[in-house]
Amino acid sequence: MSDTELSWSARLAGIRGRAESTVTKIVLAVVFALGLVAQFVKPVGDALQDKVYLGGALLTAVGYVLYSEVQRLNTVHTAQQETEQSLAAAVRRVEDELQRLNQVLRPRVTPATLRTEIRQALEAGGEVDLAAMSFTGETFVNPVRSMLYNLSRDPARRVHVRVLVPDFTEAIDVPGRVGAAGRICDAPEFREHLRRMVVEHELRLKAHIRRMAVRGQGTLTVDFRVLHVSPMRKLYFINTGVAYEGLYDKLDLRPDPDCAAAPGPDTAEGDLLDILGGSRLDRWCLDNGEQDRKDLARCREFFETLWQGARELTPPPSRPDAS
Repeated sequence: MSDTELSWSARLAGIRGRAESTVTKIVLAVVFALGLVAQFVKPVGDALQDKVYLGGALLTAVGYVLYSEVQRLNTVHTAQQETEQSLAAAVRRVEDELQRLNQVLRPRVTPATLRTEIRQALEAGGEVDLAAMSFTGETFVNPVRSMLYNLSRDPARRVHVRVLVPDFTEAIDVPGRVGAAGRICDAPEFREHLRRMVVEHELRLKAHIRRMAVRGQGTLTVDFRVLHVSPMRKLYFINTGVAYEGLYDKLDLRPDPDCAAAPGPDTAEGDLLDILGGSRLDRWCLDNGEQDRKDLARCREFFETLWQGARELTPPPSRPDAS
């Protein structure tokens, strides 16, 4: 129904209500006047006494008045409900539009913002849960190591670090090597290099377990797990209330020193295909409204599902002697 129709309906309802009220008042006034006259004018009283239908008429008039009042109250109640529903719908539309504008205008943050928030959480003490899903863990582990080294004294601090990375013990295309005719294939030597890099990050981070205990900085647990996936998405979590999300959306082609293939018409043949992450991240916070809570829950469910299905990181075999 259009606004014009609603306006006319409201006007007609108002006119009808005022007319009914006026007519009712006139009828009741006439009845009251007749009754009063009948008390003092005997012919009128005698005349009314013989009108057996007058009582029924009066009851009908009273019933009509009561019926009209009930109808009026129902109309008011219905109009109130429609107004409340209209307001609720308008509020929902405004909220949806604000969320849309927030998504459009939301500034993406830099890794520096992530590092600052991790440092603040560590200095706050208590239970600190940090988790990451990344390529090799380097851009997460190195800053955290530096923060742990410079932490203030707090024996009650308990830090838990979890890192999920690809399983580089199994063949994988990305990262890999660009082969003949631009085809992407596995690069075993490169995978082994990445695997050793991950193990080194784990060892260096675990070195802080004893150091923190000796310095009275608190306790530290470190857990690395691996899963056979290509690293296309990065996630970082600070306790249960904050998540950072980004993508590895850049490719890096560079010569593969382990590839002995002779140059051919395909100039990219034998090049390593590496991946790089963007410099911007989305930040989802529990205190930033319903949409942020949904995105935070989505990221957390994604990570925890993969984490539960992942395997423990195992050290690579020792390198053979060069002799």
